[in-house]
Amino acid sequence: MKMLAIVACGGALGAVLRYGVYVLTAKLAPSGFPVATLAVNIIGSAAMGAFVEAAALRWNVGLELRTFVAVGLLGAFTTFSTFSLDAVVLYQRDRLTAAALYVALSVVCCIAGLLAGMALVRRPLL
Repeated sequence: MKMLAIVACGGALGAVLRYGVYVLTAKLAPSGFPVATLAVNIIGSAAMGAFVEAAALRWNVGLELRTFVAVGLLGAFTTFSTFSLDAVVLYQRDRLTAAALYVALSVVCCIAGLLAGMALVRRPLL
């Protein structure tokens, strides 16, 4: 029961942060291109990379914190299912170039974000 509460609290925070990105993005880039989902997936992937690397190499992180951040917070903040839906919607609307660009940017930038987050944590402290 304790772990469910931990996931729920992290998930609530991640969902609120994700919603904030959607609201901000809608104001800054109202193009119809799924910028918000792309942004949360890139940011979330970088954050996941940094967190798991720091947890493994620098911090003594317990199961509760790992669960709160990785499963709850980042699990709710990022969403590959929405990415999939956005890609299909672009495809179904005959926006094939936009769909292909969105899929390519999502995959490449999220993997790069994860690697960047890991590299950031591996840097020597000043």
